Amino acid sequence: MNVKATIAVHGGAGSLGYFIDEGHRRKYLSGLVNAVNAGLEAAKRGNALDMVVEAVTVMEFDGSYDAGKGSVLNLYGEVEQDAGVMWGKDLSVGAVASVKHVVNTIRLARLVMEKTDHVLITGDGAEELAKQFGLWVPSTELINENKINRYKSLIRNLRSRYEKNTYLARKLGLLGTVGAVALDRDGNLAAATSTGGTILKWPGRVGDSPIPGAGYWAENDVCAVSATGIGEFIIRAMASFRVATLVRGGVRINDAVKQVVDYVTKLFGPGNIGLIAIDSSGNVASAFNTEAWVGHGAGRIWVGSLLPTCQVTHSHETTKCL
Repeated sequence: MNVKATIAVHGGAGSLGYFIDEGHRRKYLSGLVNAVNAGLEAAKRGNALDMVVEAVTVMEFDGSYDAGKGSVLNLYGEVEQDAGVMWGKDLSVGAVASVKHVVNTIRLARLVMEKTDHVLITGDGAEELAKQFGLWVPSTELINENKINRYKSLIRNLRSRYEKNTYLARKLGLLGTVGAVALDRDGNLAAATSTGGTILKWPGRVGDSPIPGAGYWAENDVCAVSATGIGEFIIRAMASFRVATLVRGGVRINDAVKQVVDYVTKLFGPGNIGLIAIDSSGNVASAFNTEAWVGHGAGRIWVGSLLPTCQVTHSHETTKCL
């Protein structure tokens, strides 16, 4: 098979209030372009798995997203990251959760896939694997003064340390979980998702991002999917696998992602999910039920909101709202 290598990435779904200022927003959008370029560069020498890992790695290093260097702090003021990656050719999966000392969590997830017999490794076990392969970093690489100040401000206003995570997610806004889906020239599909989770989450909480079928899915001749939003709802809906099931049954990729978002909205209300997907023909689709959705594919950045939907050029100098 000889098809056109294609990649699409997302930087999360949630509230436009996530952006601190216009500079933050522009850096955020620029990071998406850099991620796509890294993925396309990887396609020249590798496969779809290389493409999604390189794209997500760029966003983890960027610091603008709730992943890698930009990961938010949990209820105890710590970073705890989750990530997962899937190779559609043989359904190989690698995932990690509750990781505190790694910038490129998606690379650690790939190591789980390729260097162990496991699917998901958490906590201390994931940290030890990171040390063995040179990915472990001190917490100072992930926690800075700005994060600490924001944490202190939020924790002072917290009504209770037992406030539900889903309530906090909606109250404080979402955006920043990163993901990528890709099709390579041989027709292989891959998906990857990485996150710092929701701010002020309970220590040890694991969201959808490392769970195959929830936060991501890739299956050759079907589709690849990456999700973002409130993980508890995405897990309960098995959102990414649900998209694949629809596509496998003959539903077009655009309709499949919309149907799943509608399904989640019907069950749990709005403001909790965004999906990006690519099928085996290279068709890219996305859908969301949040105030904002940020993704990049097919040479354009999409900054979506319920009113309106905007397309932003690579230069970020022109925004066209439909």
